[in-house]
Amino acid sequence: MTSSTPTGLDDLPDAELLKLDHQVCFSLQAASRAFGGVYREALRDLGLTYPQYLAMMVLWEHGPLPVKSIGERLHLDSGTLSPLLKRLESAGLVRRERAREDERSVTVHPTEAGTALRERALPVPRSILAATGMSVEEVVALQAVLGRLTTALGRAG
Repeated sequence: MTSSTPTGLDDLPDAELLKLDHQVCFSLQAASRAFGGVYREALRDLGLTYPQYLAMMVLWEHGPLPVKSIGERLHLDSGTLSPLLKRLESAGLVRRERAREDERSVTVHPTEAGTALRERALPVPRSILAATGMSVEEVVALQAVLGRLTTALGRAG
């Protein structure tokens, strides 16, 4: 840690740094769990889980995409993504289609019902923003910090 750390964590002995309250990963995990609860409630009427909502958001934004592209955007591997997409397909929200030129490649298309679901999902982001108790500016700043953190950890890992 650098000496510019606002709480002076860099001056603490290693044994003190080992305390749970000093673990940024724990703070992120707790926030993630809290978000999960808020999203569960916000998505209940849509019949989507949070990971399914993310996949639908990618398709609403970009249209039909190969599974690999969806996985890259969501930072999910195919072992996690494939069952999620199968459930969305069973629900009638997407259609998976093998590429003619490469049987290994599967493209996911939102169905008419999947596309229509977007309209019902429009209030979700504002309700999540309201639940954070943060301003739009604070959320944008937090996203920037988390983006830098994700990039740094990706390089370190």
